[in-house]
Amino acid sequence: MITSTKALRVRRHARIRSRVSGTPARPRLAIHRSNRFVSAQVIDDVAGKTLASAHGREFKGAQTLQAAAVGKAIAERAKAAGVETVVFDRGGYSYAAQVKKLADAAREGGLAF
Repeated sequence: MITSTKALRVRRHARIRSRVSGTPARPRLAIHRSNRFVSAQVIDDVAGKTLASAHGREFKGAQTLQAAAVGKAIAERAKAAGVETVVFDRGGYSYAAQVKKLADAAREGGLAF
């Protein structure tokens, strides 16, 4: 029986990824959290290419403020790459705190999902 937090998150992410896939018209906004940083990528799974990315190392402050800044930055970079709508992939993380702040900031920045 798998009981580690990481293994359970990986199983949740695999379940999400079985249903969520990025296309050229609607790429996937993938989130990753670590103990110190949060990062986001806009990915076209058909071509296997990352269209835009942002990482928490680029911004100072608490993790929730970092997540909001990453959300705003990923929205700007995605729009610069010609992406307006995305599919949200929370990466198996619960939709709270950093993930929610990042998603809200990306929506405010102009991404639709």
